[in-house]
Amino acid sequence: MRYFLAVFILLLFGGCSIKNYAHTDAKIVIIKSPRLKFSDIGYIRHSKDAIELELFVAGHVLQRIHINHLICVNEGCISKSSFNQEYLSGVYPPSLLQNVILGKEIYDGKNSLKKDNGFIQNIKTSDVDIKYRVNSREIYFKDKKNHILIKIKEPN
Repeated sequence: MRYFLAVFILLLFGGCSIKNYAHTDAKIVIIKSPRLKFSDIGYIRHSKDAIELELFVAGHVLQRIHINHLICVNEGCISKSSFNQEYLSGVYPPSLLQNVILGKEIYDGKNSLKKDNGFIQNIKTSDVDIKYRVNSREIYFKDKKNHILIKIKEPN
C-alpha cells in the first residue's frame, strides 16, 4: 500500500511539473521589489498555457518561477494574487507578472499608446504609479509607489 501511495504521489506531482515549452529565450532580467532582488541572465520559456522564468547567478539556478494557474517558486506554489501580495504588490491584478514577462498589455490595456515596435502604458492611481513600455529589445515596468522594477532585455 505504501508503495502504491508513493508511486501515485510521484506520478501526480512529477507529471505536472514536466512541461514542453514552445519558446525559450535568454534575457538579462532585473527584478527589484521589497522581497525580490535579482540582476543577471535568465531564461524565459513559455507555451500557450505556461511560463517558466529561470534565474541564474554565476551559472547556477537561483530561482525558478513557474506560472500557469498558480505561481510556483522554490518555496512552493501559491495563487497569482497571493504571489503579488507577498512578492510584488497586492493591488496588482493577478495576471500582471505573466503579462509583463510576455510583454503584453497590463490593466486591460488602460492608457496604452501604440508605437512602431511596441507600446507604452502610464497608469497612475492612488495605489500605483506605473510606467510600462515594451519594444522589440526591452520590457520595462516600473511602479514608483510600490518600489517595483522589472526589466527584461536582450543580451548584448
